[in-house]
Amino acid sequence: MGVGHGHGHAEGRAADRRRLIQVLLVTSSVLVIQVFGAWVTGSLALLADAGHMATDASAVLIALSASYVATRPAGPKATFGWHRSEVLAALVNAVVLLGVCGFLGWSAIRRLAEPAEVEGRGMLLFALAGLAANLVSLAIMAQADRTSLNVRGAFLEVLTDALGSVLAIAAGAVIWATGWTQADALATLFIALLILPRSLSLIRDSAAVLLETTPRDLDLVEVERHLREVPGVTDVHDLHAWTITSGMPSLSAHVAVAEEVLAERGVGALLDELTHCVAEHFEIRHATFQVEPAEHRDHEDLGGPGC
Repeated sequence: MGVGHGHGHAEGRAADRRRLIQVLLVTSSVLVIQVFGAWVTGSLALLADAGHMATDASAVLIALSASYVATRPAGPKATFGWHRSEVLAALVNAVVLLGVCGFLGWSAIRRLAEPAEVEGRGMLLFALAGLAANLVSLAIMAQADRTSLNVRGAFLEVLTDALGSVLAIAAGAVIWATGWTQADALATLFIALLILPRSLSLIRDSAAVLLETTPRDLDLVEVERHLREVPGVTDVHDLHAWTITSGMPSLSAHVAVAEEVLAERGVGALLDELTHCVAEHFEIRHATFQVEPAEHRDHEDLGGPGC
């Protein structure tokens, strides 16, 4: 089951890379249009949208690079492979996004205090072009595996950028109809507020993987209860669970088994049953068990001669 799972993971990554390349091409093209539009119209909201699109492009580029690095095989110096590069990329994206959020908020507050002239009609047209591009990118990314933090980071950037384009469209329409240029700064401020919770969420999830905390959807008390229900198991200790990368939870445990059961069934059969238990009930495909006689528990903390 482990081999099949790994093969499926690799195929999913390849498909996601193709989608990321498509999104990068769309985003980079419209970025140029947005920057030009911000320069022509004097719109801070368009510039915010363009800046966010620039972070989109860099985020997708980082995600794409990380996805290629993650396909490198495991070796003596990287026994789990390079899967964590995806999580590091997601963390970098989130930090950059947080920085963009702070800059936009600061610029918007300054613009509210000192309004500048903005050409509403042009702003509206350029924002519509940005929204069209973002919708294309969202349609592409909607088919990707968003359980991956790496892909989810790129998806969230495109999503918030689409929402930013909607706000820029609304601001452009207000300025064109009424001449109230503060609408541009307010739209920028809302864009910053949209970015903030998503970047914080991505930082939290990336840090959880890097700190090897127990996966949020995994209850170790339940895991221990299921393992103890395997016939012959007398104790479960040193139980650990962590995430290698998104969608790849791992688990290890010491499992004490009655000696007569070990003699009757053998270690191999018990390992099969323990592995099947966590795979079936908790979808954990990467599990390591140390099966030991029940009497061995008293000797685990003793030092002594060894290899």
